Amino acid sequence: MSSDEKKEEPLTPIAFSAGQVDERAHDAVFGTITDDGPNYRSVGWLGTSVLMMKTQIGLGVLSIPVAFDALGVVPGVICLCAIAAITTWSDYIIGVFKLNHREVYGIDDVGDLFFGRVGRVIFGGAFILWWIFVAGSGMLSVSIGLNAVSSHATCTAVYVAVAAIVAFLFGSIQTLGRISWLAWLGLFCILTSSDIAVGIQGRPSAAPIDTVWVPDYRILNRDVSFTDAITAISTLIFAYAGTPAFFSIASEMRDPSHYNRALILCQSVVTGFYLAIGIVIYYFCGSYVSSPALGSAGPTVKIVSYGFALPGLVASTLLFIHITAKYIFIRILGGSRHLVANTVIHWTVWLGCTLGTTVIAYIIASAIPVFSDLVSLVGALLGTPMCFQPMAGMWLYDNWNKGKSYRSTKWIMMVGWCAFIMVAGTFLMIGGTYGSIVTIIHSYKKSGGSAAWSCADNSSS
Repeated sequence: MSSDEKKEEPLTPIAFSAGQVDERAHDAVFGTITDDGPNYRSVGWLGTSVLMMKTQIGLGVLSIPVAFDALGVVPGVICLCAIAAITTWSDYIIGVFKLNHREVYGIDDVGDLFFGRVGRVIFGGAFILWWIFVAGSGMLSVSIGLNAVSSHATCTAVYVAVAAIVAFLFGSIQTLGRISWLAWLGLFCILTSSDIAVGIQGRPSAAPIDTVWVPDYRILNRDVSFTDAITAISTLIFAYAGTPAFFSIASEMRDPSHYNRALILCQSVVTGFYLAIGIVIYYFCGSYVSSPALGSAGPTVKIVSYGFALPGLVASTLLFIHITAKYIFIRILGGSRHLVANTVIHWTVWLGCTLGTTVIAYIIASAIPVFSDLVSLVGALLGTPMCFQPMAGMWLYDNWNKGKSYRSTKWIMMVGWCAFIMVAGTFLMIGGTYGSIVTIIHSYKKSGGSAAWSCADNSSS
């Protein structure tokens, strides 16, 4: 079937009611969906919005106050709002592109439309590598929470392994529709934990105790270096870097025409929450804010905050595992009856994908001495270009030929906007990569990195 023929396939809702599937329903990605297998098209628009939020709120939000410390409050808020606007547009384009090209499941399909097989390999490889590193970062975040609530009762390497096992078990649930309730729980918990942290109105734990505490927040940081500034901006981009996962989430929507309402709710909640958390925590903690920000609290509040945050961190990690494994799974069984039927091959491949993804993420997170800084490097090198440039290319792909017959003002402005997005994304990618490399060098010179499979308490910062 040609690409043009695929575009003409009707994209109708698959699930008509709970537990009922139209046996004649055909999806351009998953094929014919019946009662004999998992219903991959079962996520409502509210569930979609929560899944979108959960790919973003969880890891990035806890570093926003530190980014504000580097930039100052006003530049930090401006940068955050600018990144929110750009990524919201990028997310919107994903929904439009999905409706125009119903066979698209992941960003590698976009690469294939742009550059053929080479584009598919490059975009797909970047997608897998990015989410595996993010999953590893999620495991370390869970270990930080476990260390905090248990007062480092056992070796950190054990906690990372526990996080990997739990993420594998829940990440192996077959469909996003069945995972959405975990996303609801995780979102509630991470919001609650951050609200507890916002309630800190005294001395942050890292502040000196022999003087009267006065918050030393800065409206504008005039002494910030380029490296610190670009690293802070990369941190803000990381907070919105769930964008590549929106392809997969849109593909499992019951009715993709509701994508925009889910997106508006997601970005409104995420941006408002980021601004509130970033401003309030930085106001109270100033230069003594910790990363993750929950570590800024005193011992008791810190334990309570991480106690609430743990389910949210686990939910983020299992979602990253699931999305990465699902991408690989569909690439292996795409076009086969085993993709939508509960056969032995289906379950063997699916569990193999989730287990393999989990193990690789666990090994990378535990074995690399400078992992946290390496995540920043991978985020700048891979995460940034997957949130900016491809979406500009997607708009141009669908609209460039319209300018050959009539170049309207809107068309000219949109071409200019896409050019700006590509240039800005490339600058941020190069600048962020440079800043991350410099940070890795300084960090390694200072501490030599952390030992592989370290037992040291990672919640004390």
